[in-house]
Amino acid sequence: MKTKIIDMDELAARAEVLRAAGKKLVVTNGCFDLLHVGHVRYLQAARALGDLLAVGLNGDRSVRELKGNGRPITAESDRAEVLAALQCVDLVTIFPQTRATQFIAAIKPAIYVKGGDYSSETLDEEERAVLKEVGAEIRIIPFESGYSTSRLLEQICKTGN
Repeated sequence: MKTKIIDMDELAARAEVLRAAGKKLVVTNGCFDLLHVGHVRYLQAARALGDLLAVGLNGDRSVRELKGNGRPITAESDRAEVLAALQCVDLVTIFPQTRATQFIAAIKPAIYVKGGDYSSETLDEEERAVLKEVGAEIRIIPFESGYSTSRLLEQICKTGN
């Protein structure tokens, strides 16, 4: 499982080999703080789009910057291990930036996937630019309504458990 967790340089090298072999590398990224069924369905759908799925995981500092104090709930190494345990996830890389721009530029995926809470237009402008530059196809997977980490945290706080 931990062999699925690699650094960005190794992922970039593997991506190059995959491209040369004519394989489609699918990439997504996010915080994946408390993994829930919405995440699992999303990752399974992403994996079905190509030959391998690599997940760029926001590091702890960037999750704090994106989500605020008290987040992440789970440390980056634990979040990476949980993602790597999923059959649909082939590789996981932790990156420290709040945006996936450098991750995308290094990996040069064939397909870049985001959840239905995004659209091609609402993706970060710099991310869109680098996706265009590397020639990645952008795919939006429909949002699984009723599932969110924020909602789970609200429920936990209400129950006090």
